[in-house]
Amino acid sequence: MTNVPPGWTALVLAGQRPGVDRLAAHFGREAKALIPVAGTPMLGRVLRALADTPEIARIIVLAQDAPALLADPALAWTTADPRIIARVSGRTISGSVLDAVNDPAVGLPVLVTTADNVMLTPATIREFIAGTGASDVSVALVERGRLEAAVGPNRRTWLTFRDGAFTGANLFALTGPAAANALKFWERVEQDRKSVFRLAAHFGPVLMVKLLLKRMSVRAALAAAGAKLGAGVAPVLLSDGRMGVDVDKPEDHTLAERLLAERG
Repeated sequence: MTNVPPGWTALVLAGQRPGVDRLAAHFGREAKALIPVAGTPMLGRVLRALADTPEIARIIVLAQDAPALLADPALAWTTADPRIIARVSGRTISGSVLDAVNDPAVGLPVLVTTADNVMLTPATIREFIAGTGASDVSVALVERGRLEAAVGPNRRTWLTFRDGAFTGANLFALTGPAAANALKFWERVEQDRKSVFRLAAHFGPVLMVKLLLKRMSVRAALAAAGAKLGAGVAPVLLSDGRMGVDVDKPEDHTLAERLLAERG
């Protein structure tokens, strides 16, 4: 690890599941990551935000066809930035991230985000990094009131706890060695990522009942889940409500374009 330069490594998950991606097909593209939003490919927006963040030392694009993505003419600017490289992903998302973390040329700390996280800004990245503490894994969340104040009522996957409802912001930090335990666990349960109830079932009946009855705060729930899998896990609550918006559906695309236009 001594040869790894200081700073964060950002992993950008830009692959897609087997078969035709419906959103990519809707916009006449083979790759979802290259769908234009407000005139710029989604992946390009995320890479620009990361490249403009001083704390980010390396940026790795993970996808089945990562070199082809960066070869897109709209991303030609990335060839001039030696921090940005392509890496072919493995069979699973979490397994690919784990392989990268275990690479001596990468090391920790690692920030993980997705190519459709088009509302990402350097200010949010720095806020998130500053919010990571002593835990092995930090998870960026947006509180429902903040999101709805920023974008209006919105259909999201809401995780409801004693202190409110939250949605993910597709932003994670891996900062401690036990983060590997979390990645190995996630590889086993990836298929249940959209359901808080199915996810909770993997942690045992006591924790599941507490979650169902909303007996736990979001911080306590993540700490308890982390204890089950042998890693410290904590939330980082973001101030920008727009960070709860990613682009999975045509209506998300419409909303993202409106928000980017408003932001200028």
